[in-house]
Amino acid sequence: MDTPPGRPARWLGSPWARGAAAALAGAVPALTFPAPSWWWLAYVALVPWLLLVRSAPTRRRAALDGWLGGTGFILAVHQWLLPSLHIFILVLALLLGAFWAPWGVLVRVLLGDAPPASGPPEGPARTEPGEASPGRQWRAAGGRCAAALVLVPSGWLMVELVRSWEYLGGPWGLLGASQWQLPPALRLASIGGVWLVSLLVVAVNTAVAELIARPAARLPAVAGLLVCALAVTVAWFQAPVPRITGTVRVAVVQPNRTGTPAARLDRSEALTGSLAGRGVRLIVWGESSITTDPADHPELAARLAALSRRTGAELLINADSAHAQRPGISKSAVLIGPDGPTGDRYAKMRLVPFGEYIPFRSVLGWATRVGKAAPSDRLRGTGQVVMPVAAAGGLRIGPLVCFETAFPDMSRHLARDGARVLVAQSSTSTFQDSWAPAQHASLAALRAAETWRPMVHATLTGISAVYGPRGEQIGERLGTDRSAAAVYDLPLAAGTSPYTRFGDWAVYGAVGALVLAGGYAGLRALSRRTGRVRR
Repeated sequence: MDTPPGRPARWLGSPWARGAAAALAGAVPALTFPAPSWWWLAYVALVPWLLLVRSAPTRRRAALDGWLGGTGFILAVHQWLLPSLHIFILVLALLLGAFWAPWGVLVRVLLGDAPPASGPPEGPARTEPGEASPGRQWRAAGGRCAAALVLVPSGWLMVELVRSWEYLGGPWGLLGASQWQLPPALRLASIGGVWLVSLLVVAVNTAVAELIARPAARLPAVAGLLVCALAVTVAWFQAPVPRITGTVRVAVVQPNRTGTPAARLDRSEALTGSLAGRGVRLIVWGESSITTDPADHPELAARLAALSRRTGAELLINADSAHAQRPGISKSAVLIGPDGPTGDRYAKMRLVPFGEYIPFRSVLGWATRVGKAAPSDRLRGTGQVVMPVAAAGGLRIGPLVCFETAFPDMSRHLARDGARVLVAQSSTSTFQDSWAPAQHASLAALRAAETWRPMVHATLTGISAVYGPRGEQIGERLGTDRSAAAVYDLPLAAGTSPYTRFGDWAVYGAVGALVLAGGYAGLRALSRRTGRVRR
């Protein structure tokens, strides 16, 4: 029988009030990401949601609280998409929020009240026949708390993993990404990626929720908090760190809003020309910095080659490349040397759902009528590319385009393929007055820390930023109010980070924990059923 695990506040007895509370509680973690960047809030941001779900009268209600909370989270983290997608963003949030429904059930099962016990036994206690002793109740509460500290974060990570599939929107707003400016968290990311940081953050929230709601579990909850603190401390003092082997001078060109594509090219050319004589070896332009492919336009190629000769650097531009064989364009990173295009190019592989293509267009194509969804699908690249920069002594760079910086696996594969510098070209001009530019720029810090490879994040309209191999910020950030060229002495690092070497082991561990717990629960249920049959 599915009995209530606790007594919720009277006003939560209304299904509508409870639903609104769940959506608001789910939205709270959005404040931990840029632009607010209240990173410290992440360690308690889930507590209201956890406490609400654990008080659900039934598992079905817990699933609904999880779903509505997930919907609130998706809406809050992606609120900057509202001007483009309008009402369709609510449809997407409801679809993606459904992934938190099983997590809600898991929270209720693990955090719901156990049979009451006032404390650990201090001596012999009399119990009625069939009644659990206080000591057994205390141990049961401790065991459930320990299980919750492992399984609730693991369940959360499964939600993050599933919704990170590129066709479902990608890994934007992973909870661990909120810690991008905290050095100990970046050190953890170098060991287990952003996934490990998410696990730790949710574990802390779970322990705090236990401390508040379940007195019998306070000892294991405090122990869980101490284990989390110890893990971060050990990582900070014992984890390997990248070894700096030199520097390379790079520059970012950010023309900002300039009106027409021709005006943008003129402004980018002027800013690039100002870098002559400054020892720069690589100059990075933002996404869609030019709207024609220099490989198909000799005059444009000659103009860019002249810039390369004038500055003594190679240019990594980004072109909207058309294809004669297929309709549509691809976003292509193209390397330009003193003799023109070097032949090294990379076409964006992972496209923004609804922004650059519409999944199942025959079914969801109506989104173009209610918002600014992609009227036609962009073309995908076929593989990642590592490019040598001759002007920098053959330095190998790994380009990513815009949305791709959200995917930990892409930067890790580039590092494993020999890239010594990661380069991201982006444009968030459509969302310039929202939280999106700051959120996007922060992702580069995580990718750098995960791979031990410095990362250059260049945009058309800001925010442009550069990070070192530990995820530390290098030099100034170019905000959305700047039209400028900035020079950075980028530290290069040797070695391979644990995350690059071992990959998503934190994810596999979470999967394993859930599988073992599910198997154990299944065996117990089978044993009880067998016992009833024998009686």
